Amino acid sequence: MAPPAASLPRLFLLAHVVAVAVAASGDTTTAAGQFRVNCGASVWAADSEGRVWDGDDASRFAPFVSGVAAGAPREDPSLPSAVPYMTARVFDSSYTYSFLVRPGRVFLRLYFYPAAYAGRGAGDALFGVAAGGVTLLRGFNASQAALALEVAYLVREFSLYVSAGSLDVTFAPSSSGHGHAYLVPAINAVGGRGPCLKAPPHVLWARGSARPPRALLPDAALQTMYRLNVGGTPVSPGDDSDLLYRSWDDDAPYIFGAAFGVSYVKDSNVGIQYSASVPPYVAPASVYASARSMGPAAQFNLNYNLTWLLPVDAGFRYLLRLHFCEIRYPIRRLNQRSFYVYVNNQTAQEGMDVIALSGGIGRPVYADYVVAVTAGQTDLWVALHPDVNTLPQYYDAFLNGLEVFKLQTYDRLAAPSPQVPDPEAGGSSNAAQARSKRNVAAWAAAAGGLVAVLVG
Repeated sequence: MAPPAASLPRLFLLAHVVAVAVAASGDTTTAAGQFRVNCGASVWAADSEGRVWDGDDASRFAPFVSGVAAGAPREDPSLPSAVPYMTARVFDSSYTYSFLVRPGRVFLRLYFYPAAYAGRGAGDALFGVAAGGVTLLRGFNASQAALALEVAYLVREFSLYVSAGSLDVTFAPSSSGHGHAYLVPAINAVGGRGPCLKAPPHVLWARGSARPPRALLPDAALQTMYRLNVGGTPVSPGDDSDLLYRSWDDDAPYIFGAAFGVSYVKDSNVGIQYSASVPPYVAPASVYASARSMGPAAQFNLNYNLTWLLPVDAGFRYLLRLHFCEIRYPIRRLNQRSFYVYVNNQTAQEGMDVIALSGGIGRPVYADYVVAVTAGQTDLWVALHPDVNTLPQYYDAFLNGLEVFKLQTYDRLAAPSPQVPDPEAGGSSNAAQARSKRNVAAWAAAAGGLVAVLVG
């Protein structure tokens, strides 16, 4: 979830932490249930979006903080702000930050920026992070991860369910590393109402799998893998709804094949009308105000799928949230546009009629699907295709937004770190491999078993 870096130092590690909850009650660092701590800083400072970060030096969140406070030697031009990236606290042993939050769901964001701190080369430093009884990272090396993904900085976002009144975030060096972990400047915890998250009753396992479906527990931890503003421009954290500070990325890099469809914005006389089932904090209006469709050529649309290819970690279940909103006339009546939703080559939903689900033009709706990605599989496919069986007026399909969350497996969300390519051996990174796959002919998804679906 970060732009490519022009150049990346290979031996530097910076792990920057930010914990953020799902609802906010103000934009000051001391607002009820909301905290922002700039690790390694001694005084408060504001970032480029005006958010204030407290230093962790003798703060109430870390009254006996140890480690070494240090600054990054160089600011990469792709950093969104110097605060809180340019300072860090380096630990040689495990340390826990503790925050008082209201029970409910909390976003925990971890930020990483490759840099050298306190004169230590951190290319071999491995560390883990645990919170809420869940292992979030294990044997993690931020430098390697950034190099593998060809980015200058990383953001790892988790959603945790807090049943008690505190959130403890523990960082611990891995025994296989050089014995030091790097924390970066920010821990932002926001407690309050949970996200609009409901639990589909079943999970789709790959065909032939002996594992039975399992329910999605409402208190399961999640990791945000992708959050895309489909057909629109990136949405910065400061422009997100309800002070949630989420980033919504451009979907174009993830479109599979040469058929990109058509992106468009809402008609000027169409307003986004939220509802009790889809309140504003589900997604900002800018996500619903743009979309990507297959295009106006019906015969062409019948010969391809509008498809997104999303690299993921094998061996986990994933919750996919698809955001829809009809925003252009003449689509305002039932069965004018109806389409299939495919997930990993299986039918997730047929006859998707957004007007029927939402109740009218300009009214957002979302659909949740859960799918299992088995061992050896490294890609998640989402595809749309017109449903001719309903005889719609237009043979077309569209999407406004897409979120993908990894679901907790037992007590972990941690997955192996991505492999760094070896240029001399002609290797390519995960990102490069994904780009290569997206440049071949479009994939045609076949109908299969029904994925569990829940429409908000």
